[in-house]
Amino acid sequence: MWHRVGHVVVPHSHEAVDKVDAAMETSREGMRTLWLSLGVLGLTCAVQAVIVAVSGSVALLGDTLHNGADALTAVPLGIAFVLGRRAANRRYTYGYGRAEDLAGIAIVLTIAVSSLLAAYEAVDRLLHPREVTHLWAVALAAVAGFVGNEWVARYRIRTGRRIGSAALVADGLHARTDGFTSLAVLLGAGGAALGWRLADPLIGLLITAALLMVLRDAAREVYRRLMDSIDPALLDTAERTLRTVDGVRGIGQVRMRWIGHSLRAEAEIVVDSALTVVQAHALAVAAEHALIHAVPRLTAATVHTDHTAAAGTDPHAALAHHSAA
Repeated sequence: MWHRVGHVVVPHSHEAVDKVDAAMETSREGMRTLWLSLGVLGLTCAVQAVIVAVSGSVALLGDTLHNGADALTAVPLGIAFVLGRRAANRRYTYGYGRAEDLAGIAIVLTIAVSSLLAAYEAVDRLLHPREVTHLWAVALAAVAGFVGNEWVARYRIRTGRRIGSAALVADGLHARTDGFTSLAVLLGAGGAALGWRLADPLIGLLITAALLMVLRDAAREVYRRLMDSIDPALLDTAERTLRTVDGVRGIGQVRMRWIGHSLRAEAEIVVDSALTVVQAHALAVAAEHALIHAVPRLTAATVHTDHTAAAGTDPHAALAHHSAA
């Protein structure tokens, strides 16, 4: 319980790769779960929005924006996955996987707008306090937010386990922790019922803080993705794997980058200079095969073979002046 409550104010990742993995993308059941979850959360937000308009509760407004931002992330993400299935061509030689990065930007902007609006309303209510009406409706809306998130959580987790999608299970757990944010609105309603008018805007600020931490986390992930950042542990795994391939005498530079929710790699290996072209090529293929099995989400690797050279000689001497530039 304490672990779940702690997640109310802990950032949740909105990185595309964390939302839907290969198992979900290729499963009609997984995509149906994604869109049905959007519908349920959208309906929950609509009910909450009506009660916000009637009651004037900024705590409930913050929760509505929080749930709405989470629900709307499915829209650009779903569009990106549909676009990402298009085949590569002579203009987009790596395909359309980068559409997920554009979806990430849209998600960050959605969360940013929600955060600013929630913050403005909460601060304005602190400076200009007023009574929150229809407290019973606010309490019911808070419960509805919890129920909606919990239903989505159970559905996503159940489907994710059935189709083998770790990402969908993780997103279900995310929805479950969001449900506890909805329950926080009950505290504001309870405080207002006891005559403490600041309870509602203070809870609104707490939810705004949660939104801002989500924004920080999402913006950091999207920035890293746009800058071709990867987890250094993946690079360690790749280098360790290449060293274990029979016939590899050494390794040079290894690079990786995300294209959508798939990884591509470039690696340099050193092989015996006595190998034929066919043998060196076979060794490069074996190295790529080993990498694909060892590194999660890696779909392809370009392996460059260097040969062992005598001391004082550089097989890449002709390129030295380009590297210096």
